Amino acid sequence: MKPSFKILTIILLSILFNLSVLNGQDKPVKQDKKVNYGKAPDEIFPYDKFVKPYKYHFLIPLQFNGAGRELKAPSDLREVRIGFLGPLSGSIMVPQGKQMLQGATLAMEEANKNGGYKGLPYKLMIHNDVGAWGAAANEVVKMDDEKVWAFVGSIDDIVSHVALRAALKLEIFMVCTGDPDPTFTETNIPWTLRVISDDRQGIYSLINQIYVKDGHSRVAIIRTGARYGRVAFKIFSENATRVGHPIIIEERFADGETTFKTQLERIMVTNPDAILVWGNAKESALILQQARAIGLKQPVYGSDRMVSPEFLKIAGNLADGIVTTCQYNPDSDNPKYKAFVVSYHKKFGQDPDVFAAHAYDGMNLLIAAINKVGLNRVLIRDILTERKTFQGFPGVTGNIVLDGSWNEIRDIFIAKVNKGKFEFTPAPPLDMKKHMGSSTGTY
Repeated sequence: MKPSFKILTIILLSILFNLSVLNGQDKPVKQDKKVNYGKAPDEIFPYDKFVKPYKYHFLIPLQFNGAGRELKAPSDLREVRIGFLGPLSGSIMVPQGKQMLQGATLAMEEANKNGGYKGLPYKLMIHNDVGAWGAAANEVVKMDDEKVWAFVGSIDDIVSHVALRAALKLEIFMVCTGDPDPTFTETNIPWTLRVISDDRQGIYSLINQIYVKDGHSRVAIIRTGARYGRVAFKIFSENATRVGHPIIIEERFADGETTFKTQLERIMVTNPDAILVWGNAKESALILQQARAIGLKQPVYGSDRMVSPEFLKIAGNLADGIVTTCQYNPDSDNPKYKAFVVSYHKKFGQDPDVFAAHAYDGMNLLIAAINKVGLNRVLIRDILTERKTFQGFPGVTGNIVLDGSWNEIRDIFIAKVNKGKFEFTPAPPLDMKKHMGSSTGTY
C-alpha cells in the first residue's frame, strides 16, 4: 500500500502545482467567434459551409505548466541581455537581416536612454543565421550560455522553426519579427509569439484583388522553390480553388537564379490572364523584366517582398501597375511611426523596411514585458502570452492583434506601384457575392 500511496501523493501534488501555476495567468480563451482562425474570410473558410469539423485547432492558447517562476534574478548583473537571431552573412536575405538588426538596436538604445531595466543597460547579443538546418539551434544554445532572457528573430522559415524548437528545450522566449510562415505558430510551442502578419493575410487580400476586384480567372504562378514559396503556393492554390479558379500552371525557380526563360515560356503557352510571382525582391524584378521581354503583357502580382527599393531599382518603369501587399503602411501619418522613421534615418542613413519596423516593435514589446515582470524567463513568457496585457500594444507598424496561437492577424495593406513608387491602401474585405454572380466556378 505504501508505494501506491506515494504515487497518489505525487500525482496529487503535481495537479495542485499545475493549478497554482495557472493561477493569475490568462485562462485559455477561445478566439472571438466573429473571427475565423487565421482571419480567413467566411467565403473561403474550409468546410464551414457543408459540415462542422469535429475539432478546430489553434483557437485555445496552450499554456506552459512547468517550473521556473520561483527563480530569482542574479544579484550581480551589470547588464540585461537580449538575443538577436537574423541573417547577417551567408544568406540572400542579408540586407533584410541587417535592417532587422538595426530596428532591434534602435529600440534597445532608446530603452537604455530611458533608464534601461532599473538602471541596468540592455545589451543585444547578436547571432547570425545562415539558413542551414541545425545552425539556428546552435545559436540559441549560445544565447542560453550567454544568459539572455529572451530573443528576437528571424526571417527564414527553416531557421525560425529550428530556433523555436531549441527555445522550447532551453525555455527562452522567442519574439518572431520577420518569418511569415503560417505554420510557425501552429507548432503549438508556448514559447513564442509573432508581431508580423503571416502570408495568409497577404494571400487572402490577393485572392480578393485578383479574382474579385480585377476579375481574372486564369492565373499562372512562378515561385521560389524554397519553403517560403512552397507554403505560400499551397495556401494560394487552395483558396483560388475555393473561389472557383484553380491555378492553371505552377513554375519554380531557385533563390539566386537569374534566368527564367524556360519557366516563362511554359507559362506563355497556357495563355493566362494574370501572373503571380512569389519570391524575393531581386528574382521577382528579373522575372518581371524577362516576362515583358518575351511578350507576356498580363498583369503581374507578387508577394510582399516586392515592397523593396531593390525591386523598384531593378524593375524600373516596368514596375508600374504591379500589385502586392504589405503588413503595414510605410506612408502612415502616425506620429509614433514618423518619429521612428526620422530616428532610424538619422542613425543608419536609410529608410526602414518592413523587417526593421517589425523588429523595432518586437524589441519594444519584449522590453515592456521585462520591465513589467522582471528577470525571469518563465514570467516573461507568461506575460507575453497572456494576450490581455499586450493585446493592442501600440507599435509603429500598428496595434498588435494576436489570435489564439499568438499570431499577428491585424489588417494589412494593398501596395501598388504608381510612377515608380508604392502606394498603400487598406486591403478591403473579401466579398464574393458579386463575383459568384458572374463566376462559372464553384466553391
